Parts: sequence; structure tokens; C-alpha cells
Amino acid sequence: MKIATFNVNGINGRLAVLLRWLEEARPDAVCLQELKAPDARFPIRAIEQAGYGAIWHGQKSWNGVAILALGREPIETRRGLPGDPDDEQARYIEAAVEGLLIGCLYLPNGNPAPGAKFDAKRRWFARLAAHAAELLALDVPVILAGDYNVMPTELDVYKPERWVDDALFRPEVRAAFHALIAQGWTDALRARHPDARLYTFWDYLRHAFARDAGLRLDHLLLSPKLAPRLSAAGVDRAVRSWEKASDHAPAWIELAPARAARRRKPAG
Repeated sequence: MKIATFNVNGINGRLAVLLRWLEEARPDAVCLQELKAPDARFPIRAIEQAGYGAIWHGQKSWNGVAILALGREPIETRRGLPGDPDDEQARYIEAAVEGLLIGCLYLPNGNPAPGAKFDAKRRWFARLAAHAAELLALDVPVILAGDYNVMPTELDVYKPERWVDDALFRPEVRAAFHALIAQGWTDALRARHPDARLYTFWDYLRHAFARDAGLRLDHLLLSPKLAPRLSAAGVDRAVRSWEKASDHAPAWIELAPARAARRRKPAG
């Protein structure tokens, strides 16, 4: 089973890129971020024609998340991150897909830091951690995938010395990410590529992609119930070079089939 996350940076403006990638990669489930479209403008017909069912949580001009599933409808289990009833930003959606619980998230950027936006980012991260702990308590296979807007280590950023004071790399957000991992989650890309400089984002400015001046912002975290099934992980970086591409490339994992249930011991 192949599962991916892709910050599309405007689903309608980059629909051709998304559809081309779906046709070529054929992931079984996809988390999308930065739809930048209200619910009514989500291109569901085109998505369905590509063979995917979908649920989405849109917002005009900003944010927006969606979960796609190949050949089936995702079963929505949550819309919005718990912990703040006044939060109206479309940054989290959750669904059951073929025996998995998938949380799709778009964590706030937080710049400029320090400041109010950075404080809001840290609060959102704390709410995510609280919800993640609740998901782990369910003892079911869970994936938390999306644009976390954090580079966890120096290996995840081109020239880390230039990012010391940025909200994507400040010690507070890196500590929050590592605390989340410490709950028991597996960072799938890093688990499969422990020493690689693996990026998922390249800015449009200063020929960043051509210079491979990238950042790893997009992560797929696996619960302990799911981590043993991880068989492969990577980034479809070539997508970043396509015409009218997003500044992110899709990141993906492959999962081996679940082991057959152990036979029950005969009674007596």
C-alpha cells in the first residue's frame, strides 16, 4: 500500500500537476495541503475521474487539507484539530482508509518569530501532540502525514546556519517535533534514509531547486502498530521540476501487507 503527502500550493491552479502525478504514481491514499480553495471549489469531478474518492476541509485563499483514496471513499472521522473551539483554520482532517486511520495536517508556518504567529504555531503543535497521544491510545494503525513546517535536524535543511532564527527551525519547534516522536511515532522518511539529505520543499526564489537548496518540511509519522510494515519511503522530487509545479514535492511511503492474524489456540 502506497501513501503520500503533497502540499499542492493551490489545488485549482496546479490541478494538472496533481492529476499527472496521480496517474504516474498511483498512490493508494494521499494527504493534500494548502488547497487554497473553499469547499465549493474543490475539484471533486476531476479527482473522481482520476479514480479517487475524497474528503476535504477547504478555506478561501488559505490553508485547506484533503484526503484522497484510490477506488474508494475515505470515511471521515474528524474535521479540525481538537483543543480550540475558536480555531476556524482548515488545517486538519482525518479519515479511515482500508484499515488505517490517516490524519492529514498543515501546521502553521509561524513567522515572524518570535511573535504572535510563532506563539500560535506552538499552541497548535501542543494540540497536535495531545491528539496524537489520544490516537496512540487507540492501539490501531495510524499515520499523521502532512506539511509540519519544521525541519527536525540540520540534515533536513540546506545551510542550517541561515535558518537559526526562522520559525521552521527554531529550537522550540524542533523540540516539539522530537517530543511528538518520543510518544512512539516513527518518522518514516528518516527511518528509511537515516543519513540522507532528503528534501521535500524548494523555494521558487534564487534557483533553489536547481541548486538543491531544499528543506524537509513534509513528514509521515507512523504509529507503533504500523511502523513494522514500512517497506519503502521516498520523495518524488522530479515533480518539483514540472511546469507550474508546487514548491513542494510529494513524499511517500510503502507498507507491506498486514500479517495474517495468529490462529487462536484451541479451547481446552
